[in-house]
Amino acid sequence: MNTSVLRIACAALLVVLGIWAGAEFRSSRGAAQRLHGIAVPAGEASAPNPSDLARTPEGAGADGASPPDPLLPGVLPPSKIPDRLPQFSLADRAGKATSIASFGGKSLIINFWATWCAPCRSEIPLLEALHSEWAGRDVSVVGVAVDYPDKVLEFADRFKIRYPLLIGEQDALEAAASLGVESPVFPFTVFTDRRGEIVALFIGELHRPQAELILSQVQNLNKDLVQLPAARHAIEEGLHALTAKNPG
Repeated sequence: MNTSVLRIACAALLVVLGIWAGAEFRSSRGAAQRLHGIAVPAGEASAPNPSDLARTPEGAGADGASPPDPLLPGVLPPSKIPDRLPQFSLADRAGKATSIASFGGKSLIINFWATWCAPCRSEIPLLEALHSEWAGRDVSVVGVAVDYPDKVLEFADRFKIRYPLLIGEQDALEAAASLGVESPVFPFTVFTDRRGEIVALFIGELHRPQAELILSQVQNLNKDLVQLPAARHAIEEGLHALTAKNPG
C-alpha cells in the first residue's frame, strides 16, 4: 500500500472514532438514574469512561417502594450506595492524612471532582456559597479532588477554594468506589446528615435548587422531623419535579 493511501485510511479511521466518541459522550448527558431510592439527574458531567452502562440495583428502594425504573444508557455502572458514610482517609492540602471522620458531628456536602472537569469548575462558586451560608447550621462542604496534588493545589489557589479539600489519586478512586461509584463521573456530591447517614448522592453539576431541596431534608432529619426513608422519598420526588420543570 503506498503512503498516500495509508494516510487516507488513517484519516478516515480517526473521523469514525471521533464521531463514535462524540455520540458516546452525548449519550451520557441529560440522563437520569435512581440510586438507593433517590432520583439522581446526571446533568452536565465529565466521565472517564462515558461508554460504561448501568443497571438498577435489585430489589426495592430504601423507602420500600417498588424497584426503580431501568436506567438509560450512558450512566453509571451498577452499584449500591451504602446507608452510612464509609470511613476513608486522604491527604489534606498540607499532605497530612485526614480521615473523613474528623468532620463528624456535622452534616456534610462531599463533592468529588477533578481539575480537568469543566462542570466541576462551574459549581465551585455554589459550593463556596453553601459552605458559608450553612456553616452556622453545622453543615460543611468537603471537596475530594481525584487528581495530582500539585495540580489540585495550584487550581485551588487560582479559584480561591476556601472549603476543606482532601486529595488523592487511586485512594480517592477507592473512596468513590466505597460510596458505590466505581467508575466515577465527575462531579458527584454526597449529602449526609449529622449522624453520618447518606441522604442523597447527586450525579453531575450541582445547582442551587437541587442543593437547597436536599439540604432542607437534611435539616428535617437533623431536627428529627422526618425519618430517612421519607426524606429520601421527598428528595426523589422533588428532583423529578425540578427535572420536569427544567428538562435541559
